[in-house]
Amino acid sequence: HEREHDREISELVAKHEEEMEKLRAELNKEQQLLLGEVQQQMAATHRAEIEQVQLQSQTLHNLELEALRLSLNNMHTSQLELAQSHLRKEKETALVELREMLNDKRAQEIAILQSRHQLEWEKIKEQCLKEKEDL
Repeated sequence: HEREHDREISELVAKHEEEMEKLRAELNKEQQLLLGEVQQQMAATHRAEIEQVQLQSQTLHNLELEALRLSLNNMHTSQLELAQSHLRKEKETALVELREMLNDKRAQEIAILQSRHQLEWEKIKEQCLKEKEDL
């Protein structure tokens, strides 16, 4: 009876160990599966984070480029306005100089014409006097 009992216990122990091995194997398998899933999730999360950082970086880069473009545009506009102002002043100065030059030339021509007119008047006057004397 005792031997039967020991044999049953041995069988139960062997069965128990066999089931424990099965459970360990299943547990190992589940752990491996869970570990693989966790690794995949971590890799996916990592990829998503990298993509988000790249997107933020690209967005920031685009904003910086837009800010630079606007800044250059403003500088260009300012330079154009300054150049127009300088050109306007130069044009006004050139017009004033041209007007003065034309006025001087006109005054000289008037003086020459008056002088000629005076000379001709003197000639005519002399001629008249001479003709009176001749008469």
